[in-house]
Amino acid sequence: MFVKNIDTISQPCGDGVTRKILAHDGGLMMVEVSFNKGAVGEVHKHPHEQISYIASGSFEFDIAGNKKIVEKGDSIYIPKDAAHGVLALEDSVIVDVFTPQREDFLN
Repeated sequence: MFVKNIDTISQPCGDGVTRKILAHDGGLMMVEVSFNKGAVGEVHKHPHEQISYIASGSFEFDIAGNKKIVEKGDSIYIPKDAAHGVLALEDSVIVDVFTPQREDFLN
């Protein structure tokens, strides 16, 4: 499967946050999430393992109360059911990979 980013539609996800669902299949999904400076990804959890890659910008990342600043080129592993959220410290893009895929994003 080939997915051209230019052909992918951005979906609004809240104030200053949009996401594009990129390549995905039953066991794996990649999502590009764009944040305006100051936008928040509220603390949440889900039954999926997640790896996040900071494609641009920087975030204050919170995993189960452990907060760290992450910047372009950094990556994060989030175990299933771990509470996590972000604050964009500047206009930023994060690439999230989930296993299994997020069916809730497809509906």
